[in-house]
Amino acid sequence: MKKIVIASKNSDKVKEMRLVLSNLPIEVLSLADFADLPDALEDGTTFEANALIKARFFHERTGLACLADDSGLEVDALGGLPGVYSARFAGYHADDLTNNQKLLDELKKVGVKESAAAYRCALAFIDTDGTELLTQGKIEGKIKTVAQGNGGFGYDPYFYIDDERTMAQLSTDEKNLISHRGKALREMVAKLKEMFS
Repeated sequence: MKKIVIASKNSDKVKEMRLVLSNLPIEVLSLADFADLPDALEDGTTFEANALIKARFFHERTGLACLADDSGLEVDALGGLPGVYSARFAGYHADDLTNNQKLLDELKKVGVKESAAAYRCALAFIDTDGTELLTQGKIEGKIKTVAQGNGGFGYDPYFYIDDERTMAQLSTDEKNLISHRGKALREMVAKLKEMFS
């Protein structure tokens, strides 16, 4: 059975992706299955560039097919920030709590309590023969300064998909149906099915 490494140390992200990939004839591994792998230097200026950087980096180090995502939040009132810096908005060793606090601080600086926003995701796959695939997904919504829900991760408690609900109030299945990553994953799964058939 073909092995594919998901190039992430984020267990929530791996769980989400593993669920969508479960219908493929593959064994899914994550970076947690490998000891002492260094981090890839994500110095791209787009989600697509960073996803490709990670996929190539971990493919080279594991020798296996690799699937990497780069995703983040773009807030209109902040000129598209945090964008590609979403995971490290509050610094390189930031966590969800500090990133969300930085988001609230930045919104306060520009004097807004809500703003149009979008979650974007780019997925890059590299096979053992060097074949590369790229897919993208996006969901539009609003960022508000009031958090709701205990599910999800990242900026989900502040990302409203409608007037009532945030991403953090959805079940994993509901989130995968509409999320930026879910859309990119479904497109990738379709391409992988074609490739493996």
